This record gives sequence, structure tokens and C-alpha cells, in this order.
Amino acid sequence: MTHRNDIKSKALRFGWWVLAVIVFGLVITIRIRLLGIPLERDEGEYAYAGQLMLQGIPPYKLAYNMKFPGTYALYAAIMSIFGQTIIGIHFGVLLINIATIVLIFFLGQRLVNSTVGLAATMSYAVLSVTPAVLGFAGHATHFVLLPVLGGTLLLLSTTDRQASGRLFASGLLFGSGLLMKQPGVFFALFGAIYLVSSGLHRRFPLKTTLLRISIFSGGVILSFGITCLLLWRSGVFDRFWFWTIDYARHYASLVSFSQASQLFFYSTREVIVVGWPIWMLAGIGLVAGFWEQRTRASTVFLLGFLFFSALALCPGFYFRLHYFILVLPAGSLLAGVAISRLSDLSVDRSITVRFIPILILGAALAWPILAERKFFLESSPADASRMIYPESPFGESIRIAEYLREHTTPSDTIAVLGSEPQIYFYSNRHSATGYIYTYGLMEAQKYASQMQQEMIREIEGARPKFLIFVVMPDSWLQQAESERLIFTWANDYTAQNYTVAGFVNMVASDRADYYFGSVPLSVPQLGNYILIYERKS
Repeated sequence: MTHRNDIKSKALRFGWWVLAVIVFGLVITIRIRLLGIPLERDEGEYAYAGQLMLQGIPPYKLAYNMKFPGTYALYAAIMSIFGQTIIGIHFGVLLINIATIVLIFFLGQRLVNSTVGLAATMSYAVLSVTPAVLGFAGHATHFVLLPVLGGTLLLLSTTDRQASGRLFASGLLFGSGLLMKQPGVFFALFGAIYLVSSGLHRRFPLKTTLLRISIFSGGVILSFGITCLLLWRSGVFDRFWFWTIDYARHYASLVSFSQASQLFFYSTREVIVVGWPIWMLAGIGLVAGFWEQRTRASTVFLLGFLFFSALALCPGFYFRLHYFILVLPAGSLLAGVAISRLSDLSVDRSITVRFIPILILGAALAWPILAERKFFLESSPADASRMIYPESPFGESIRIAEYLREHTTPSDTIAVLGSEPQIYFYSNRHSATGYIYTYGLMEAQKYASQMQQEMIREIEGARPKFLIFVVMPDSWLQQAESERLIFTWANDYTAQNYTVAGFVNMVASDRADYYFGSVPLSVPQLGNYILIYERKS
């Protein structure tokens, strides 16, 4: 009987590892296939800011944005190792994804068992690469999760009163998550609340609990404090504070409640529909985890983690698809709980029955891959980009940047009228203005007019050799109440100081016509387009 049980256990372990090898092999293959997918806007921003940092130029000096600088620094680190290329950046993202997967395994193993850890890692690996969360791109949300999960593991290991070093290190990691993007503050808050709950559960004296929270909070604050000090010494603290605190506060108040609810339900539906079998398992795991006394405490922890992960989606109420990456670890771990409970229920059954949880998980994981098989397995990187961003010039930016690089010197500046920071990165040329996005100029917020005037002054002062005018709605997001000064000025300024040197006509989502040097007076069909102006001699 013992020998037969050993055979069953070995067969079961073999089945789990076969599934794991298939899933991880397939996901890594997909990510490698898509390493060359053109950078989208956020990636272009991070890559350009990271490129500037590698040149010794601090964040917020030549590129303004509302995000904290952690992701810029991580992009700089990735590019210093793997090169300032699309493939180099996405290979770094692949490694970040793998490291996150490993941390999720250890988190699931510590909370419940290895089955939870393994099932959760496979679930996260599949969900985090899907187009539904734009997981193939190097968004800041990927970089928030890595230190947060590391900090969470350290928190769970602080089971005694004398764990000052681990508490402080955990705080530093949560603080690093905050530096990647402001919503990371909700994870730090989760860590602090966990320490309070843990102290009450273990009957620590109030003084001990307060000391533990202070040590943890000290780590979080130190991460932010050192960053502020470095930015102050670099002479950019005032601009950093304006963009990441003052302007960001106004940006977060622009969406009305009615708009927020529409955005939430639209984005949530997009995310859940693709991976609905995995999310169904997560729901089952939540119920089953509470039902079983052995997993109840871990499930309460995961529910709290899920709640604060969901809060991290909410600042500004924009609910963009890549924000949902923040809830994937909690959802994946709950799916792992469901599979673990199913495995427990089948422990005394035949080997065929004991394989059912593996088959259920395999089917759940296969669904998103099959649903997106054209994107994952058939489309070229360029075609995959067009599938997801049919109205954006991400592939076209590469060709435009090549032309700019060939017709400028490293000391020349360029200016993009539009929100296409990837052009600066590809061309390896400095922007004549810190406004690498024009969205803020179109928003109904009190700084919009001031921003337009500042952008105009910076461009006129720098006299860029080339000016790129992006005539595409999604590069501006103009509203009925938007200030139009920038457009009136651009028409007059280019007419007086520039000649048209290039024209890119996006006739369809899968076709663009390029005219460099010799620009026709008319074209058979005009779509969204980009004008490239060269300064008159």
C-alpha cells in the first residue's frame, strides 16, 4: 500500500511539473516572440527618461511627468545592462516578470503550501502577459509589484518581536514600490495594517506594536526621503514636486463619478472576459479558503491584499487596463487556494481523480492563450502592436526617429507636438521642451494654459532643428473646453520658421505611407498623419 501511494505521489508531482513546464515555456516563448514589439507611450517616456539618466541628466529636468522616478531609474538600469533598444528593454521586463513569478510562488508556499504557490505562479504568468492588461509592455505596474511582493514575504517572516532588520528592509521594499508609482502607497498602508493586526493576534504589548510599525514606516519614508534629497541636490526638486504632487492632485480629480463607473465596468469586463476561468477559480478559492479552518487566516490575509491592490487601481478613477496588473498576484493566489482545496478533497481518491485539479487548472490557463492565440502566436511584433493600438503611431515612430537621427547631430534638439515620447528615445535626441506629453495641455485643469505657454516659450528658446506635429486624436485627447492657444501658435510658428520635410500618412491601421524630402501636395486618401518640419536655414 505504501509503495502504491509513493507511485501515486510521484505521478502526481510529475503531472504538476509537466503542466508547469508547458505553461512557463509557452509564456516565455510568447514574451520572447514579442520582444521586438514597438514601445508604446508610457514605455517611450520611461525609456527616454532612463536614457537621460544614463547621460547624467536627472529626472524632471528635460522631461516632465507626474510619475515618481523609480521606474525611470529601473529602465536606466535595464538599458545599462541590455542596451538602449526595444529588445533590451523588453528582455529586462521579461526578467522582472520571472522574478515576480518566483516571489509569488514563495508567497503562496508560505501562506498555504507548494500547490498554492505553483498554481498561483502559473495563473499569474498567463494573466500578466495578456493584452487585456497590456502585460506585454513594460508598464510601471510590473515594477511596483516586484518590491512589494518581496516586502510582503519579509513581513510574513517577522513572527517574533525581535525582527527589526527584516521590518526595516520590508519598509524599504514597500517604499521602493511607492517610488515606482504613487499608487504603491496603498501597499505600504496594507503592510502597516498587517503589522497592527499581527500584533493584536499575537498579543504583543502596544509599545512593541508601535515600535514595529515605526521601524517599518521608517523604511518606507527613508526610500522616499533619499529620493527627494537626491532630486534636491540635482536642482529639480521644485519641478518634481509640482508635477508629482501639485499637478497630479488636480489630474486625479478630473474624472466624474459617472465617468468613473463607466470606465471601471468597461475595463473590468475587458480584464475578466479573457481570463474568466482563472478569475472564477479565484472566487472559488475565496469561498473555499474561508470555509476551511486551516486556510482561513491565509485567506483573510489574501482578501486584505486584494482589497488594497484594488484600492491601488482607484486614484484618479481612470481604471486603465494596465492598472489591473496590480490585482493579479492576489487573484492568482486565490486561484491557487481553490486548486489546493480541490487537491485536498481528492487526496484519498484514485490517481485519475487526483489528476482532476491539474486538468482543471490546465484548462483554465489554456483559455486566455487560445482566446488571444493570433496575438500570442501568429502576429509579428509590428502587427501585434497595430492590433492593440490601431490609432497610435508606435511602429511609425521608429521610422520617423531614424530619419531624424540621420538628419541631425547629437547637439541638435527636436520637439514633438503630441504625446509621442518614444520618438525622443529612438532618435537619441533631446527634446526642446520638457513637455513630452500634450495631454495635460488639453485637460480642463487650472494649469493647462500655463503649461501651453511654458511649452511655447521652451520651444521658441531652444529653436529645435526639427518639429514633429502629430495630427492624431489619441495623441492629444482634445476636449470641447480645451485651450487652443498651442494650435494657433504652432500654425503661425511653423509657417514662419519651418518647411515641411516629411509626411507620414496612416491610411489604415495596417498601412502607413512615408514621404521624406519630397512631400506631395495631395494624397489619394488622408488618414491620421504626422508632419515633420525642418527649421529654415
